[in-house]
Amino acid sequence: MTRDLAEFARETGIRYFMISFTDLAGGQRAKLVPAQAIADMQADGAGFAGFATWLDLTPAHPDMLAVPDADAAVVLPWKPDVAWVPANPVMEGLPVDQAPRNVLRRQIDLAAAAGLRVKTGVEAEFFLLEPDGRAISDPQDVAEKPCYDQQAVMRRYDVVAEICDYMLELGWNPYQNDHEDANGQFEMNWDYADALVTADRHSFFKFMVRSVAEKHGLRATFMPKPVAGLTGNGCHAHVSVWDMDGTTNAFADDAAELGLSARGRHFLGGIMTHAAAMCAITNPTVNSYKRLNAPRTLSGATWAPNTVTWTGNNRTHMVRVPGPGRFELRLPDGAANPYLLQAAIIAAGLDGLDRQADPGPRRDIDMYAEGHLASDAEKLPLNLLDALRAFDADSAFRGAMGDGFADAFLKIKHAEWLSYTAHFSEWERVNTLDV
Repeated sequence: MTRDLAEFARETGIRYFMISFTDLAGGQRAKLVPAQAIADMQADGAGFAGFATWLDLTPAHPDMLAVPDADAAVVLPWKPDVAWVPANPVMEGLPVDQAPRNVLRRQIDLAAAAGLRVKTGVEAEFFLLEPDGRAISDPQDVAEKPCYDQQAVMRRYDVVAEICDYMLELGWNPYQNDHEDANGQFEMNWDYADALVTADRHSFFKFMVRSVAEKHGLRATFMPKPVAGLTGNGCHAHVSVWDMDGTTNAFADDAAELGLSARGRHFLGGIMTHAAAMCAITNPTVNSYKRLNAPRTLSGATWAPNTVTWTGNNRTHMVRVPGPGRFELRLPDGAANPYLLQAAIIAAGLDGLDRQADPGPRRDIDMYAEGHLASDAEKLPLNLLDALRAFDADSAFRGAMGDGFADAFLKIKHAEWLSYTAHFSEWERVNTLDV
C-alpha cells in the first residue's frame, strides 16, 4: 500500500518534504512543503511552472504537478526533519511524457509486459574540488597513479565516511569506497536493485554527495572531465534482467559462453546496435566527449571507451561481462541523467530482445594498446552534435524512448550545442589571432 506521508511525518518527526523531480538537463528541482500541507500535495501534487526548468514547455502551459512517489521517500540523514520524495510530473491529469522519471517508468512497464524485471547498479564517480571548482581539494594528492591511494582516501575520510554512514543508515548496503584513478576522484558502491530504485538512489546520491561536500567546505562534481589530463568521471552501469518474481536471472546460463544466456546476448545486442544513439543520453554534455575521446591520461589509461565493442572480464571495452548473468556498460559518464540512463538501457535492450539482435564478435584484445585490430568496429560519436544526430537517426531507439521525450530532449540539447559553438574561447584567440 502507498505510504501516507502525513502519518509518516508524525511517526518520524518530519517537518518538511522536498517534492523533487529531475528535468531533461539533469537539474534537480524541488519544492519544500511543510508536513502540515503534505496531505494535499500527496493527493494533487506540488505545482511547478515547467518553463522555468529544462523542459520543453512554454509560459502558457498550465501548472505541472509533481505527484510524490510516497513509497520512495527518503529521510535526509544529515537533516532528519526533512524528507526527499521523488515525484512524477503530471499536466492536466496526464503524465508529462518528456519528464525523465516518467520515461523510465514507461520502460519498466514495457519490460514487465514482457515478463521481465530489470535490475541495475551504478558506479557514480566524483571529484572533490575547492569551492570555486578550479582545483582538486587536496594539494597532497599528486601521485601519478593515485587509484586506491590509502593516504589520499584517508585525508578525505570525514567526507567519505559520512556519506557511507548515511548510505548504511538508509539501507542501501554500501560495500566499498575508494580513491579513484584521478587525483581528487572518488567512487562509492552500493547494492544493485530494481531500475527505478537505482535511479532514485542515484539521483539522491548526487544530492547527498554535493550536500556533504558543501558542509565540509568543498565542492563535489560529477562533471565527465573536470580536470584536463586526468581520468574523467564515469558512471558504469551493471545490468541484469530477471523474471518477474525477481528470483530467476533471465541472463544466466552456466552452459553458455561467459554464463550469458541467449536472452542476455540479445539484450546486449540491443545495446551494441543502439550504442551511438544511446550516447546522446549516456554522455549528454559537450564535456562528455572530452572523456570518451580523451588522449592518454596521467595515470596511463582513460578507462573510457571510444569504440562499440564487448568482451569478457576486460575493462578496455564498452561492455564487459565480468561474471555469469550480467554485464557492465562502461559508456555512461557522471553527467548522465539517473532516470534517462536506466530508460535508455531498457529501451535498447528490449529492442534487442524483440529483434533477437546479435551483439557481434566478442573481442578479447586490449583496446587501449591494440584497438587498431578492431578497425571494423563502429566508433562512438566524436562530439555531442554527432551523438544527437545518431539519436535522431535511429528511429527504432528514438521511438522506443518515446517521440514526445525525443522531440523535447533534442530541442534542448541542440540549443545547448548552439550555445557552445557561439562561445568564443581562449583557444581560438591563441591559435587564430595571427592567421
